[in-house]
Amino acid sequence: MTTTAHVIKTSLPNPPPSVETLLKTVHAAVEELKGKDITEIDVRRKSSVCDYMVVVSGTSSRHVKSIADEVVRFAKRLDVMPLGVEGEREAEWVLVDLGDVIVHVMLPRVREFYALERLWTVGDQPPEYGE
Repeated sequence: MTTTAHVIKTSLPNPPPSVETLLKTVHAAVEELKGKDITEIDVRRKSSVCDYMVVVSGTSSRHVKSIADEVVRFAKRLDVMPLGVEGEREAEWVLVDLGDVIVHVMLPRVREFYALERLWTVGDQPPEYGE
């Protein structure tokens, strides 16, 4: 009696992209659709939720939604599936959670009201002499 061994080939999933690669992809997606006032905030020492936040403005709710959709499309090219996308219905502020990077796409008035950049950069600058 002879037995035949069968080899089953399996492929391991690709490792996740580096944070730097993910950030470059986010910037490319935002620039593709002409997002305005792109700000990248390093929150590694302030949050355990993510490493970076990217804040960008769109000129209309349609533009905000389109930018967020483009970020999702570009991320999927890296085999990164968003953990969540919030705010698409109103599209005044759409959040795209890519794990290590969270992208906030906002209308300018909403961005000004919530002031995420100020909120997340408080204490980053050393006090000026005399303060």
